[in-house]
Amino acid sequence: MAKEIRNISAQAVEQEIYRLFREACVAPGAEIDKALEDALAAERTPHAREILEQLLRNNRKARSEGIPACQDTGIAVVFLEIGQDVHIEGSLHEAVQEGVRRAYEDGFCRASVLDPLSRQNTGNNLPAVIHTEIVPGDQVRIRVLPKGFGSENMSRLGMLKPAQGREGVEDFVVESARLAGGSPCPPVVLGVGIGGTFDSCALLAKKALLRPLTEPNPDKELREMEEEIRDRTNALGMGPMGMGGDSYCLKVQIEKEPTHIAGLPVAVNFCCHMLRTSEALL
Repeated sequence: MAKEIRNISAQAVEQEIYRLFREACVAPGAEIDKALEDALAAERTPHAREILEQLLRNNRKARSEGIPACQDTGIAVVFLEIGQDVHIEGSLHEAVQEGVRRAYEDGFCRASVLDPLSRQNTGNNLPAVIHTEIVPGDQVRIRVLPKGFGSENMSRLGMLKPAQGREGVEDFVVESARLAGGSPCPPVVLGVGIGGTFDSCALLAKKALLRPLTEPNPDKELREMEEEIRDRTNALGMGPMGMGGDSYCLKVQIEKEPTHIAGLPVAVNFCCHMLRTSEALL
């Protein structure tokens, strides 16, 4: 017997996109506050402690007043996992774009998107960046990430030699942080992609930022690498805002996928302490 197809209206998708971005653009979630509080407890440098305290106060103030904690509310990045037994009634693409447009307008979020060459602003923060994946089931999972560009600009991708192995991967990520310094508004979360191809590796690094900070990596080796890279990065002494201290990196999140025998792609996607994500299931 053929499985019944579940219909979901494009309007329902638009409403969820609107709600998620209105929520995410204000401030990061409680897990970021917890990471900042943990960093504060471990921080030994007085001025670095003061910076962390200010960041926590800023997040709480933004939530209490319902206004963005940072002026850079970024490019709207949307991840859609669409069940193969779902039919979207209407235009999915238009629904996502309209939800983003309304959310940024009603939330008084900065319009930051423009033509890369003419530098003419689109005026409404569109188009959003949409990544879609067909998965089993009859639901749609929506995850959103308003991605600021102070941190995005520091991201790197390297096509390493296979012989460089795990050590080479870790060295590349730590060196990326050293080169970035204070530019990505640390403390940062580092999304790291390993494997795949030139393009899919970068997407892996972006997706790695979506994993909750409180959720440990299920892969033991990757979990060890995350801790090693975080500790080595913090040991550089750059600290919050790159002004010195122990708390440059809050967390490293790694995702991997198989790659070609001749390659070892590695991508690092920086995100500042404004790691703003939200998700819903339709």
